[in-house]
Amino acid sequence: MKTLVYGAGVLGSYLAHVLIQGGNDVTMLARGSRAEELKRDGLVIRHYFQLKTTTDPVKVISALEPEEHYDLIFVVMKFNDFPAVLPVLAANASSNIVLVGNNPEANDTQRSLEELSGNKKNIAFGFQLSGGRREKDRMISVRAGGQMVLGALDGPVPFQDMLVTSFAHTKYKLSFLEDIDTWLKSHIITILPMNLATFAVKGDVKILARNKKLLQQIITAMDEGFSVLETLGYTVVPAGQVKAVRSYHRLMYLFLKLYHRLPVARMIDGSVHELTALNSAFERLKQQGGVATPVWDELVAQNGER
Repeated sequence: MKTLVYGAGVLGSYLAHVLIQGGNDVTMLARGSRAEELKRDGLVIRHYFQLKTTTDPVKVISALEPEEHYDLIFVVMKFNDFPAVLPVLAANASSNIVLVGNNPEANDTQRSLEELSGNKKNIAFGFQLSGGRREKDRMISVRAGGQMVLGALDGPVPFQDMLVTSFAHTKYKLSFLEDIDTWLKSHIITILPMNLATFAVKGDVKILARNKKLLQQIITAMDEGFSVLETLGYTVVPAGQVKAVRSYHRLMYLFLKLYHRLPVARMIDGSVHELTALNSAFERLKQQGGVATPVWDELVAQNGER
């Protein structure tokens, strides 16, 4: 399968590695020093849990031209970067696009891409359940089994069979969801309070693990966020996270305390720009629902974000 991975950060690099290992014809779009690095050294990934390093030869382009055609395009970017990419995707001849990453406003994104496009676009949204960070000359990868949840907004993914074929010879799991929009909205309710608290201690997760007030605020803020979605008529998915927050508060506290003591907590890089954009999206949801979120607001205030 002729495939483009648009975005050469940690998650895009790991996805490209999986697709190459699965026998696909993979091209990566990268720019600047990252593009030169990929051309010179190949796609180098240190697999944190597997205690190994892999190197894959990969094709590299620095721009997506309108006439270039790919069977599949995976756009792996932060939420705040998607708007700048949509006109490029719209002008390109390829039809099957998966937008991978946090996106609590998937309907708006799809509408914008369709309005800009001169040809029919089949659009899916996904989220890769892995993380990691960049370190010097190699890509550090932390992964939880290699998995992506994905789905389309208007029924089944039109090119689902192509996706299944692309990953058929890999150990990577695809989980197709009926309501990817609600999943993506639910996801930011769990990750935003954790990231806000992490930024509040300037990224020192060891301090966060010892800060009882902040850990309690994370849990309460999640509860407030779930209430916003419920008021707007969304059923949080997966539902188990709501029960964990509301019925097992003490266990959630202990989990967060333990998690932030582990080395893996320091391997997940956050972006203040994406955090700001995601919180702005949550603010729009909160205004629609008319729900007060005082503890969430306090976490935001500690980061100077209004």
